[in-house]
Amino acid sequence: MFTGIVQAVGKIVRLTPLEVECPGVDLTDVRVGDSICVQGVCLTVTTLTGRGFTADVSPETRAVAAGLERMGAGVNLEKSLALGERLGGHLVTGHVDGVGEVLTLANSVLTVRMPRELRRFVARKGSICVDGVSLTVNRVEGELFDAYLIPHTQKVTTLGRLAPGERVNLEVDLVARYVDRLLAER
Repeated sequence: MFTGIVQAVGKIVRLTPLEVECPGVDLTDVRVGDSICVQGVCLTVTTLTGRGFTADVSPETRAVAAGLERMGAGVNLEKSLALGERLGGHLVTGHVDGVGEVLTLANSVLTVRMPRELRRFVARKGSICVDGVSLTVNRVEGELFDAYLIPHTQKVTTLGRLAPGERVNLEVDLVARYVDRLLAER
């Protein structure tokens, strides 16, 4: 589990296996087998490199996620949540529900087109995870949602550099997903 509060931005330095350089993350308590959220994707550490870590990326993950395919790309990083730590964002699993398309980032408002099948999970004032960042939804209209990016979020994550047409990993609110499942069983 994660919180969607990014701890640092790392850089992809190799694609297979995925190697991430992350000088801004303290990895002294990380072991092989631990989970790290990379650009909204839960990955298992396979090697600690001294400057970062490696992780295998399955064909399924490569097929459903964006942002792990370009050398030199910046990636949002968060170590897994430990019991007793603060939950500053919302509960995030690192399981990508779909890939959205950035329409605009203007005046600190991010507008994203989400896949049609995710619409029922996204609500105004609800939570959504975009590229591993916990955000509050400000507006929902059809397949579009807006989220306000405070200056701090723009500075310490990759979201401040998003451009129209870019693809972003989306994870809907965990509670919304389970409520939907329970209602479907009725």
